[in-house]
Amino acid sequence: MGFIKEFKEFAMKGNVIDLAVGVVIGGAFGKIVTSLVDDIIMPPIGYLLKGIDFKDLKLHLKEAVVDASGKVTSPEVAINIGNFIQVLIQFIIIAFAIFLAVKAINSMRKKEEEAPAPASPPPTEALLAEIRDLLKNRS
Repeated sequence: MGFIKEFKEFAMKGNVIDLAVGVVIGGAFGKIVTSLVDDIIMPPIGYLLKGIDFKDLKLHLKEAVVDASGKVTSPEVAINIGNFIQVLIQFIIIAFAIFLAVKAINSMRKKEEEAPAPASPPPTEALLAEIRDLLKNRS
């Protein structure tokens, strides 16, 4: 029973729950970025480059072998350069978004650290300041 209780305490800690939420949101964000790159960014780039579809951009090492009936007897061997370029662009967008989020969080933390309430002076300094003020008033 101790093992189960320990696991329950571990699983219910705030950090684990925050991590789980982050993974779920990150997965959804990844799908959004994939759609952004595939459906919005890459088509205009392909159009500007004379109609190149990056998904079809390949470096062929060996062409597919097709027999007389149209059946592929040996598949092609190719390096999918276009797919790599799309994934690289997706990575850059995700990395930039995470950078902006971390930067915003850090700036909020700095503001919280810079704005602590001024600490009251120790009792001896407060007493000395009081004596100083009384002496000033007598003069």
